[in-house]
Amino acid sequence: MPAERKELKTENLVIVGSGPAGYTAAIYAARANLQPLLITGFEQGGIPGGQLMTTTFVENFPGFPNGVQGPELMDLIKAQAVRWGTKLIEEDAISIDLSKRPFTIVTTTQKIKSNSLIISTGASANRLGLKNETSFWSKGISACAICDGATPQFRNEELAVVGGGDSACEEAEYLTKYGSHVHLLVRSKKLRASAAMADRVEANSNITIHWETELLDVLGNEWLEKLKVKRTNTNQEDEISAKGLFYAIGHTPNTSLLTNQLNTDSKGYLLTKPGRPETSLEGVYAAGDVADSEWRQGVTAAGSGCKAALAAERWLTKNNLATLIKRDELEPSKAETTKPLELSNEENFNPDKTWQKGSYALRKLYHESKKPLFVIYTSSSCGPCHILKPQLHRVLKESNGKAIGVEIDIELDQDIAKQAEVSGTPTVHLFKNKELKKLWKGVKARSEYKTALDLLFE
Repeated sequence: MPAERKELKTENLVIVGSGPAGYTAAIYAARANLQPLLITGFEQGGIPGGQLMTTTFVENFPGFPNGVQGPELMDLIKAQAVRWGTKLIEEDAISIDLSKRPFTIVTTTQKIKSNSLIISTGASANRLGLKNETSFWSKGISACAICDGATPQFRNEELAVVGGGDSACEEAEYLTKYGSHVHLLVRSKKLRASAAMADRVEANSNITIHWETELLDVLGNEWLEKLKVKRTNTNQEDEISAKGLFYAIGHTPNTSLLTNQLNTDSKGYLLTKPGRPETSLEGVYAAGDVADSEWRQGVTAAGSGCKAALAAERWLTKNNLATLIKRDELEPSKAETTKPLELSNEENFNPDKTWQKGSYALRKLYHESKKPLFVIYTSSSCGPCHILKPQLHRVLKESNGKAIGVEIDIELDQDIAKQAEVSGTPTVHLFKNKELKKLWKGVKARSEYKTALDLLFE
């Protein structure tokens, strides 16, 4: 039968989105033997794993009395979903057609049909749309202090954060570890953050809160140097020196794939009944920030994912649409979790090891190895780095030893990061015979790294 006429298998349940809501929904659905398929997303609507991937320390998620790094928490929830049989598609959903059943979802590489659907696509960080914003994006302006705050250009410099909620306060406090001083620009007369977070910021002598201050534009040459602001209580315009500017000004729900297919509120959030996951179309459920303009917490997102999965399971069963899997083993094997990579040194260095870490390995391989060398610059709290590293691991594994990877933590090896002019994490350099062949900033598709490596052997 020709491929184009081949009948597609219809899934029980497809989950679009991979934050706490999506992965929790996957855990419940997988334990119900529905073998859900989860489309993680890749570039659209933020990074896989959701907003907790750009959060440093999560202190309010139950079960972690001493707190947990956001990316680490998401790695654990993801591993739990996979352990119970969730199938992951690490791509973007390109289109969703809800006009007929089964529903159709098209990703970057494939078409999928499903009897039910959970939308957990979250929300994306807003920008201000300043006149010079594009010119200084990634040259001083960032939407993720947690990802980029540790880069050399921001160290011991004056920095600024725009916003007045929990995210803005958390980022301002985080940046005091690296900058000489942090300016927090707040449009109103008070912070919208939780009392505990607001108290910390107001008590921090390294943070100046600029009340009733509106950011008008950004100024500089090759790099951001000044902020042009207006004091709204006096209408006086002013300038604030800053080498870094970080946005924490709210989010827009990621619902563009569902335009005119599901009911939304005036801000674009999916409408559901209070306390319920059902959307305006039977068999389609919403979970997490895509349907929550008020609470927007990791734990509320996880709870809504649980409800969405349970509701989907009941609906599928009621309509005789559920095809349950049979497990070979009642108890799946224990989940694999990421172990910290040991720093290379004179004793443990191995020139043929596929993936190594630290300045010692970089110096040895850069000067002595004939193999192409991927150098990935990361920071411990960088969520996108958690997404990228498995992709590069796979590229190196599939190369069958043709190339080597070295991870450089920009906090541990500041001088190397400065010399390499790293302005944000993750950054990847591809070298061959000491020559820089390719540079990438941020997370790219695995095929990009593979193609660049293949070209070196032509």
